[in-house]
Amino acid sequence: MTTSKRGPLSLEKYEKIKLYLIREISHNLDAAPPQSNEDLHRKIEEWLNETYAGIEKQLSLTESQREHLFSETLAELIGFGPIQPLLAEPDISEIMIAGPYQIYVERNGKLEDTDATFADEAHLMRIINRILSPLGRRVDIDNLMADARLPDGSRVNIAIPPVAVDGPCVTIRKFLESKLTMEQIIELGTATAHMAEFFEACVATRLNILITGNTSSGKTTLLNILTGYIPGDERIITIEDAAELKLNQKYVVRMETKMPNVDGIGGVVTRDLVRNALRMRPDRIVVGEVRSGEALDMLQAMNTGHDGSLTTLHANSPRDAISRLETMAMMAGLDMPLSALRTQIASAIDLIIHMERLSDGSRRITRVSEVPRMEGNIVTLSDIFVFERTYTAPDGTIHGEMKATGLRPIFSPRLKAAGFTLTGDVFGA
Repeated sequence: MTTSKRGPLSLEKYEKIKLYLIREISHNLDAAPPQSNEDLHRKIEEWLNETYAGIEKQLSLTESQREHLFSETLAELIGFGPIQPLLAEPDISEIMIAGPYQIYVERNGKLEDTDATFADEAHLMRIINRILSPLGRRVDIDNLMADARLPDGSRVNIAIPPVAVDGPCVTIRKFLESKLTMEQIIELGTATAHMAEFFEACVATRLNILITGNTSSGKTTLLNILTGYIPGDERIITIEDAAELKLNQKYVVRMETKMPNVDGIGGVVTRDLVRNALRMRPDRIVVGEVRSGEALDMLQAMNTGHDGSLTTLHANSPRDAISRLETMAMMAGLDMPLSALRTQIASAIDLIIHMERLSDGSRRITRVSEVPRMEGNIVTLSDIFVFERTYTAPDGTIHGEMKATGLRPIFSPRLKAAGFTLTGDVFGA
């Protein structure tokens, strides 16, 4: 039997009715495709009412059953099928699909199951193609994985068999409709007011900032917030795999990578875009995430007059971030001695902000470190703020405090010269 919303109607019969409506309306769409999205919605609702009217007497559905049938049919035709209601729930941050019959979500930092399923693998593939087609991307035997975004800005990763063993796998990182502010993440405990004052000074003074952390730790959210401190009269080039940054400044150019076409040509990777951005008279370059050889291009840009650049990368600590930068820069294929590469890193990166998604689901900035100098052959780090855990409550909630270490960064004179005189309270003096 189906859910209570559908009453005693059997699931098999319900799905047959829905499939019939979808098939009939799809024929109408093929015969007379609407010219705009507004026209599409209007025509589909019109055809849906007409088609249903022809079979209504045979069904005897209640008003609530009919509304539910219409809602699911519309989701299949112009939305994203069974996951459409999940996309509308504001407290869900991620939607994870592991094959057609398992859909679960992250809600308030915790994973939980849902009752939603796809009819079969073909049904799931139809929704995947609906996600990718408007972006000119695809998954097939030659392209088994893809990154994309939904119209609302949500980030999507897709993998299909044979790399996804149990069926097509889709992960959707929902994008918040309202951009979080620094004040809000202070209220959430992610940062402190002193840290916010410090970050504003660092961005406005054009320091090069690296945001690091584990998966889903809030790196992109913080990057979005920090870009808000960039003056409005600067030209900003943003580079992402799937565009999701939302900058409010006037002079912003958004660039996005592109997959190769069916012939394996025409692809544009992050490194291509970083190199091209240097020819676009940028005041700032903001890269959503560095993963490979583009790390070297970013370092060279930071060292050749493009101060104030920001980017993120996956790492377990600021020290690990330095090691990862070395590894990724080596992927560029240049025969550069490790000592020279480390010198580039030490002179390019001014500040590392490390974030963590803790076991209770909360997201915290856990370490803010300056990259002051080289000592011998080692890139040194100096902690300015450190998160200290105090205890874990019986319900699993982690309690702690973000503390200043008392060290003033070596770049403090640069902040003062730019008009930011930070008091000793900021640094724990």
